[in-house]
Amino acid sequence: MIIYEVTVSIESHLVSEYESYMVDHHIPDVLATGCFASAEMSRADNKYRVSYYAETRDSLDRYLDSDTERLRADFAEHFPDGVTVTREIWDVITELGCT
Repeated sequence: MIIYEVTVSIESHLVSEYESYMVDHHIPDVLATGCFASAEMSRADNKYRVSYYAETRDSLDRYLDSDTERLRADFAEHFPDGVTVTREIWDVITELGCT
């Protein structure tokens, strides 16, 4: 499993618009590429983390090669100012849980 994690710090006056855009448009558009099995969005104050879960590195690479330019452009069109975005790729080493 690979996690493609996108972290966004956002100015407070954009929070409502950002949440709506992400839940109603951006995350569904990313999932529609077929490169990710699922996604989750978390918040801490005005900082957001979206974790996209890919089954393989090839799936993530396909997304990065084919879809990021279009989806990042759409995001930038909706939020040209007031946001700072960072991206990281995480390799899941193990998953633990309660039984």
